[in-house]
Amino acid sequence: MTAPTTYWLEHAWLGTHVEPGVTLAVSADGRITGLLTGADTPPPGAEVLRGLTIPGLANAHSHAFHRALRSTVQVGSGTFWTWRDFMYKVAQNLTPDSYYALARATYAEMALAGITNVGEFHYVHHAPGGAPYADPNAMGEALIAAADAAGIRITLLDTAYLAAGFGQAPNAHQLRFSDGTADAWAERASALKGGGHARIGAAIHSVRAVPADHLATVARWAEERQAPLHVHLSEQTAENDACRAAHGRTPTQLLADHGVLGARTTGVHNTHLTDADISLLGATATGTCMCPTTERDLADGIGPASRLQQAGSPLSLGSDSHAVIDLLEEARAMELNERLRSRTRGHWTANALLTAATADGHASLGLPDAGRLEVGALADFTTIALDSVRTAGALPRLGAETAVFAATASDVRHTVVAGRHIVRDGAHALVPDVPSALSESIAALRA
Repeated sequence: MTAPTTYWLEHAWLGTHVEPGVTLAVSADGRITGLLTGADTPPPGAEVLRGLTIPGLANAHSHAFHRALRSTVQVGSGTFWTWRDFMYKVAQNLTPDSYYALARATYAEMALAGITNVGEFHYVHHAPGGAPYADPNAMGEALIAAADAAGIRITLLDTAYLAAGFGQAPNAHQLRFSDGTADAWAERASALKGGGHARIGAAIHSVRAVPADHLATVARWAEERQAPLHVHLSEQTAENDACRAAHGRTPTQLLADHGVLGARTTGVHNTHLTDADISLLGATATGTCMCPTTERDLADGIGPASRLQQAGSPLSLGSDSHAVIDLLEEARAMELNERLRSRTRGHWTANALLTAATADGHASLGLPDAGRLEVGALADFTTIALDSVRTAGALPRLGAETAVFAATASDVRHTVVAGRHIVRDGAHALVPDVPSALSESIAALRA
């Protein structure tokens, strides 16, 4: 709890337009209780946020430990599958303590980038070799604690990961990911506690990693709790081919047949889909989380985001492997990728792209009351400078366009979560030296 606070926003994006001079009243429990436009000057005692304030950004897909891969995996060439081998080596070195340190630093970097909520797709559950820790949820609890220490919200998407592929037992690296069966996964996941800054959701790693006869168990667990359910879907053509060979249908159809699709479900990537897949995802209102910087880094391909949204699939955005942590870049990349593919411009307005990065991203993580600057919403917001070398010169009323098509994470000046200043003037209030925290936690994994 914090004391009630009034914020004065020099410019505020209100979902459809930029409004100059807005005051926000925030309650002690971290919600917006008042919004007044036309406030030309800050009221006495108000916290002044100069620049463009938007709702906090939702990073709907994260693997926190992948932050340790940045730059290292750019040496030489390779494929998604060779990248995965390197990722396994990093995962093997994680402990609850080292994962806490890395995640705290990574989530602090997110706060500096204006992210107020992260969807952590978490599957490193057990000790190397697969033996459970004394506390079976030690790794997940480390992530929840790390988000708290970094001052952001987390939706822990506890992930079922049971197989190496269709009909294949987990390999040596994957043993620490697996609970053996979906029932055992559900028993462990049920012991996780949310509340406050944390929500608990579920994930199916992929159709190759969760046998078909276990899918319904995960879907039922999420349904009983009205929790978000995420799944890597059709990221690689090799997965599609293997699924057809094993089951005679696409991964999307397989998920549909086992009750996985629906409005609380989000498919991550959704890259290599058939026309029927797109129709099925849209008809069930299953969401799509696009991660353009990772998808291009891994040479996955460009997903049919525009067609999916037109079919009825809400769009959200994630930084996934953290090749960079910049949700403004993810929003920009989704539009620019579509321009390259279609050779036409203007598939989404800047307002629509910001909505994907805010309101729709939060909704995919089980927070429909976040991602908006309006009375009753969670008081989570971030302020982008309009006077940096990237953003200077544009008209303030074009702030949405400036944010999406010119600004970067480096232009974030303030981040407020539940009414509390987490980043002020570009400095993190809880993690004083984020670069050092990153360097030290990553170096520890190489020791």
